[in-house]
Amino acid sequence: MPGNSLISSFSITSEELLGSYGKAARQCNCRNKNTPFVFSQSRPFDLIELEQLLQSVGWNRRPARRVQRALSGGLLSVGLWQHDPAFPRLIGFARCTGDGVLEATVWDVAIHPLFQGDGLGKELMAYTLEELRKMGTERVTLFADPEVVPFYKRLGWQLEPRGNRCAFWYAN
Repeated sequence: MPGNSLISSFSITSEELLGSYGKAARQCNCRNKNTPFVFSQSRPFDLIELEQLLQSVGWNRRPARRVQRALSGGLLSVGLWQHDPAFPRLIGFARCTGDGVLEATVWDVAIHPLFQGDGLGKELMAYTLEELRKMGTERVTLFADPEVVPFYKRLGWQLEPRGNRCAFWYAN
């Protein structure tokens, strides 16, 4: 489709980014459906909206209190929002744990099925790794389900040496 190959012509002002998405928010420069997308690690997650996103990719329901604890105790949680000044929509998510110095692990990565295939997953992973590098993280490990292993291999991740579990690593 011609519209899917266009780079966003929409630009969000710095003030709007900061006001709606918090510090370290950044507009995603990728193919889209004529609407801007924004990465944010500061905008609070609506747990119902997050649960709906995770269920849309086939994950089992998780208790909201445990999800809230996981988010507050993690190293990095990134939302990818379809920008709308009145009602931004969460369409992507990544969550990492770690010590913030040497090691980090990416546990949860999801892109809503309606937005898969537009390069948003690749951009979400690039943003997440960039933010982990800024923290000084030396190695990132990723646990992934077998059906998404080819996606991560295309991004340059390597299967762990024994190749008998879905673990990858990335070293600076």
